[in-house]
Amino acid sequence: MKAYIYDDLPGDQRLPHNSGTPISPSELLSLGVLYHHIPSLPDVDALAAERGYKNRDEITVSPEAMGDIYETKVRSFFDEHLHEDEEIRYVKDGKGYFDVRDKDERWVRIFLEKNDLIILPAGIYHRFTTDDDNYIKALRLFKDEPKWTPLNRTEGLDENAYRKEYVQQFLAA
Repeated sequence: MKAYIYDDLPGDQRLPHNSGTPISPSELLSLGVLYHHIPSLPDVDALAAERGYKNRDEITVSPEAMGDIYETKVRSFFDEHLHEDEEIRYVKDGKGYFDVRDKDERWVRIFLEKNDLIILPAGIYHRFTTDDDNYIKALRLFKDEPKWTPLNRTEGLDENAYRKEYVQQFLAA
C-alpha cells in the first residue's frame, strides 16, 4: 500500500498524482481508514465475520466488463461523496486509487492492488478511480443487503448525522 498527498495538478485522474509527500499507515488510521494486505480469501472471510459482514458482491470495473458506460461510471465514482455505511473493498485483481480527505481538506491518495483490503468509515469524504490500466476486480462487503448509496458532497451534507459523527470521532481537534 502506498499513500500520499494528491498533487491537485490537472490531468488524467487515473495517473498517480503523487505530490511526493507520503502518508503513513498510522496517519491513515487517524482518519479512520484501515488497510490490510490479505493474500487469501479465507482470511478475508474471517475479517468479514469479525466485523459482521454477512453479504458480498463482486464488481469488475473495466471497459470490457462495463462497455459503453465505463467512462461515465468511473467519472461518477470519482465524484466526491460519502456513504452512511462503512465501506470495505478487497482487491481481487487489478489496481486503483481511493482518495480520502484529511483534516486539512487535502486529498490523500491510497494505491491499492491485488490482495489489498481497505475499510473506510461511514461519513468520510472519498472518491475512487482505476489506474491507467482501466481494470480492477473487487469484492464489496456489506453488513446487510448489498447496497451502494453515494451521497455526493453538497453544501448541506456536512449536517448529515454520519458525517457529523465521523468529524467528531476523527477530525475534531
